Amino acid sequence: MRLSLHKLILLAGLAITAIVYWPGLYGGWLFDDYPNIVDNQGVQPHDASIPSLVSAALSSPSSEFKRPLASLSFAVNYLAGGLNPFGWKLTNLVIHLLNGALVFLLARMLLAAARKGGPPSVTTNGKLADDAAEARRAGTVAALIAAGWMLLPINLTGVLYVVQRMESLANLFVLAGLLGYVCGRQRMLRHASGGFVLATASLVVATGVGVLAKETAVMLPLYAAAVEWVIFRPRRTDGDAPRTDKRILGLFAITLVIPMVAGLAWLLPQVLSPGYWATRDFTLGTRLLTEARIVTDYIVWTLLPTAHALSFYHDDVRTSTGLFHPWTTLPSIVAIIALIFCMFRFRRRLPLLSLGIALYLGCHLLTGTILPLELVYEHRNYFASFGVLLAVVPFLAAPRGSLATSDGASTPSASAVNQLDMGLPLPRLRRAVLAGLIAFWAIMTAITALAWSSPLTLAQALAARAPLSPRAQYELGRTYIIYSHYDPASPFTQMAYAPLERAMRFPESSILPQQALIFLNARLHRPLKAEWWDTMIAKLKLRPPGVQDGSSLAALTQCQRDGECELPKDRMVQAFLAALSHPHPSARLLAMYGDYAWNVLQDYPLGLRMAEAAVAASPNEPAYHITVIRMLVAAGKTAEAQAEYRQLQRLNIGGSLDSTLENLQNLFSTPSQPSPKTNP
Repeated sequence: MRLSLHKLILLAGLAITAIVYWPGLYGGWLFDDYPNIVDNQGVQPHDASIPSLVSAALSSPSSEFKRPLASLSFAVNYLAGGLNPFGWKLTNLVIHLLNGALVFLLARMLLAAARKGGPPSVTTNGKLADDAAEARRAGTVAALIAAGWMLLPINLTGVLYVVQRMESLANLFVLAGLLGYVCGRQRMLRHASGGFVLATASLVVATGVGVLAKETAVMLPLYAAAVEWVIFRPRRTDGDAPRTDKRILGLFAITLVIPMVAGLAWLLPQVLSPGYWATRDFTLGTRLLTEARIVTDYIVWTLLPTAHALSFYHDDVRTSTGLFHPWTTLPSIVAIIALIFCMFRFRRRLPLLSLGIALYLGCHLLTGTILPLELVYEHRNYFASFGVLLAVVPFLAAPRGSLATSDGASTPSASAVNQLDMGLPLPRLRRAVLAGLIAFWAIMTAITALAWSSPLTLAQALAARAPLSPRAQYELGRTYIIYSHYDPASPFTQMAYAPLERAMRFPESSILPQQALIFLNARLHRPLKAEWWDTMIAKLKLRPPGVQDGSSLAALTQCQRDGECELPKDRMVQAFLAALSHPHPSARLLAMYGDYAWNVLQDYPLGLRMAEAAVAASPNEPAYHITVIRMLVAAGKTAEAQAEYRQLQRLNIGGSLDSTLENLQNLFSTPSQPSPKTNP
């Protein structure tokens, strides 16, 4: 049977995407993969029992909401193949291909819905337009959108960066929810039964399940509202707006307006507090100015990416301190205002352009505005890039034509494909540009995926792409250390020092470079430079420690506790005290110092005080309660340990702590004396 053109394009897009990404599946772990997967025992269950899986689902350190669906998928990968990253990355690729198929279905439905948004189109002799031809054309354009989206270089981190399965998995439900909503609304317009139920269930269920993978799925109702505003409520040619079904208004009131108002009421008092931004090197004002540049940059990175732009590490991005510092800040704000103007101005004449802009800007409302997140991440465009292609691809793929009817009047009933054509000439040139862009994206993604095929080539490539990025330079040095196997004769050993010391000297860097240098020389039994300690302590005093700073102190603590590093205790204490000198230290940091005090300093009262402070700072984290119980039992304080045990029992959700509680219960019958080997 002969396949239609759109099926051939879609199948070719799926196959080429798999081929392009395949070399990258052989790469290793990277950056946040370590705290979320490699170093997270919670997603590494010993069996598939319900308690083990519940524990895995609630083990994510990335969010207070735990992202249980993503964590559960990590646990399944571990049970299937351990910590070999190939299977994990292959799972990500399968999710990406599924998303590509959903993008095709959604784009085709939006093209069809846009074509039918106004009154039926008619030809000069009064006959209905050829719907079959329009459907074939819409299918071809949708297939081109899907193929281009799957091959976009900016979406690579959603596939090969394992931890960002959180993003791609959440968007699997976002795309499915939008698809269901559009289908339901079309059924409502045809007065078919079950349309409203389908639209409602699609929003509620898909949002509810999607947020279990990542909180970004909460934007689904906003995307659906954009579709409703642009596609299903076009202004008629006589100037009258159609009445909206009150059920739809109620649906968005419940799924969008009320949650948005409640969320802002909860967030704004925190956001407007200066202390909320204490762990960042930007304020609310400078963040908003900087994000204007970044959001406009993302469009360029999506359509015309360069290796320098897609450098993965973006900690070298300059913060905007004013409209002209840097000078691109004001033009970026003007560009965003222009996009918003176009979104409103062309809603009737160019609905796909208007909808693409709405989806793109709407996607960045959560991560690019008032939340104190890191400024730049490429994976934040995983859905937003669909909006960009929805606005651009139909224009490039459209044939030569005109929106004018026989009497020369403009009408919204013309083909959805032709709605972006405007009678512009050179259709072959525009199609050649589209083909060139898709080929360019495929080549760029293939080159980058090849670099991701091994930790060494990736670290070298990313350091070359971002020479001013502290993280990129640190990762290069760290990779050299791994490849050296701590062999003084290895050429990688000497190669590690230069990038690490370069990263250390960036004022905005964390203490990871110093930690790596100290770790390396301690393992090699070489002298530790005073400069490494001095700059590390100075940075910890200067600003509240972040996650990477805490991980650095934890790594040094474990190395010394395990007897692999001989570190000066006075310097380590200075580092901990500097980190704890800021208001409201994190529970994680308090627990780390308790670990060091108990196991290294053998100062048991101090270790217990720090562990109890960690419990007070984060009472719903079972790990801190477990630490306190073990310390109390080891100190002979059985009654207090049993009281803490009862607190821990209240956190035993779904039996996730059954085995832990059983092991702790056994401690009460065989209490031990404090020992450096007690592991909190």
